[in-house]
This record gives sequence, C-alpha cells and structure tokens, in this order.
Amino acid sequence: MATPLARRPAGPPHTARTGGGAAPSGRVPLPLLLIGLCAALPVSLACGAGIGASGLTWAEVLRHLWAGLTGGSITPDQVPAYTIVWELRFPRALLAAVVGAGLSAIGVAVQAMVRNALADPFVLGISSGAAVGANAVLLFGSLGALGVWALSTAAFLAALLAMALVYAIARTAEGLTPLRLVLTGTAMYYGFTAVTTFMVFAAERGEAARSAMMWLLGSLGGANWASLPIAAAAVLAGLAHLAVSARRLNALAMGDETAAALGVDAGRLRKELFLVTAAVTGAVVAVSGAIGFVGLMVPHAVRMLVGADHRRLLAVAPLAGAVLLIWMDILSRVVLAPVELPVGVLTAVIGVPCFVLLMRRRSYTFGGA
Repeated sequence: MATPLARRPAGPPHTARTGGGAAPSGRVPLPLLLIGLCAALPVSLACGAGIGASGLTWAEVLRHLWAGLTGGSITPDQVPAYTIVWELRFPRALLAAVVGAGLSAIGVAVQAMVRNALADPFVLGISSGAAVGANAVLLFGSLGALGVWALSTAAFLAALLAMALVYAIARTAEGLTPLRLVLTGTAMYYGFTAVTTFMVFAAERGEAARSAMMWLLGSLGGANWASLPIAAAAVLAGLAHLAVSARRLNALAMGDETAAALGVDAGRLRKELFLVTAAVTGAVVAVSGAIGFVGLMVPHAVRMLVGADHRRLLAVAPLAGAVLLIWMDILSRVVLAPVELPVGVLTAVIGVPCFVLLMRRRSYTFGGA
C-alpha cells in the first residue's frame, strides 16, 4: 500500500493558503467547469428518466416528469408510462446522483485523511461491514419485521458497527494515524468479505444468492422515493461539513507537523473525518450496495482539472461524481437489455483504463502539480 506516490502529500505547501478565485495555471477555470456540470446534471437526470427498454418518446417522458414535479393530472391510459418514469426511473436517477456525489466527496476526504493516493471510501472496511448486514437480510431474512426498510437498516447498522471496530483497533494513545487506519481498514475489509462469502455459500441457492451478488457488486435497481431522503440527508450533511473544513483539509494533506504549524489539530480533524466518512459511506452503501472506483477515480480526475486545493475539489467532485454515476447506471440498464448489469461492474470496467491513462500522464502527481 505504501508507495512513493502514496506517501506524497496531497498538495504543495502553498495549497493551504491558495485562494479559491483564479484557476491555477493550465487548469480549467472553476466557474466554467461548475457551470458546465450544473447544466449537465439536470440533463443527465432527464436522460436517466427517459432512456430504457420501454420505448417511451421524449415528449411522454418530459410530460410525465412535469406532471410529477408539479402534481399535474394524468389520464388512466397514461398510468403505466407515468409509473415507469416517475416511480421507477426518476428516483433511480436521483439516487445515482446522490450516491455518486457522496462517494466522490468522501473519496477526497479519505485521501486527505490518510494521505494516501490509493485510498477511497471503502478503504476503511465500512462498506464490507455493511455488506454483512445487507446479506443477512437478503440471504436469511433478518429484521423481516422492518419490511422494506430491513435491508437499508441492517446495512447501515452493520456499517456503524464496522466503524466502531475499526476505530477501536486503529486508535492508539497518540490518536488515529494514517498508516494504522489504512492497515486496520484493509484487514477488516478482507475479514468482512470472508464473512459475506461464507454467508453466500451457506445460504440456499437461487434468487436470494443472485440478489446478494448484485448488491455486493453495486446496484441501484432497488431505488424508490422512500430510499432517497436518508441517503440525501447524510450526503448533504457530509458535504456541508467537508466544505467548512476545506482549509483544514489542505493543511492535513501536507502532514501533521505542517498542520500543527498552521494551527490545525490533525488528530481531532482526523476523528471528525472518520465519523463523517463512516456515516456517509454507511448511508450510501445501504441503498446502493458496494459501488467501487467512483471515490478513487473522480478525485484524481478532478485534481487534474482544478488543482489540489480542497475548496475547489469539494466544489467540483460531487457534481462530477453525480453526473458520472447517472450515466453508469443508464449504461448498466441498456448494455445487455433486458438484463441489468451491476453498476459497480461498469464503474470498474470503464474506470480502470481511464485511471491507468491518468496515472501514465507524466504531468500528473497526487498533489495535482
């Protein structure tokens, strides 16, 4: 895990004092990039509601979206199409945006927290812990009394338990250190993954095992209006905290000693980030499964565009992640239609070559220089 690239601080010494106005030399102007992403997001949401195997025209899609947004009336013969657009596709596109934004922002935070270029939201073992809880519901019917909330509740509670376990093991008298967090999280990831695999093999074969595999690989197929509020609230709260902490993240990314010289308590900030990361990751994984690579790839790609200042990164990364995951979900539905692919498979298939090309660029370093 520890490589020369991974040990390099996430930004040059001037990063903590860099202003958020003009773009660094050679970068994309921040206002232009934000305008482009803000325009792309509603277009992507509309495409998420309109593209599929049902053969609806765009006029029908827009009419039903407008009816849903404004509370307009529809005729009885329009009910099936309205259900497809408003009850199935649109909440799924919104959930993809929420999950993509959350994973991307938390990826930025985790890479600064552990000062490791290879870190992503799943490096702390929280997602694999959530998988244990989710599979207990899918395979054995645990928490059946909660009905439709059983899966999300079990995954979130298991994520919190995994967080507590990782924290208890990684914490020392000196507090949380980056290396111990990475090593502990990695060990817990493999441990929880082993438990999940055992559960899949111990359960009866059939649709339950297939559902478990879809969830493990990441899927938004279970999206509905009920699954949106908690995930959206967790992501918005996490984004707000990270935005307020952007200057401290700049200092933390340069190392604990530099952070202390700049008046930042690295140990306290790391604890805050650990809690925020765990809460957001748990909430997101509970509704989408383990969608990998978004939290690793998007922060690196955004650094190439706007530099290493976390104020810029946290303004752009959530929007970029939201747009990316909406389109990944669209592709997951149409590539092998009517069969649906796990969206996590596509994020890896497309993300790996993009990430390799990014790493091969001689001008790119983790700090964004």
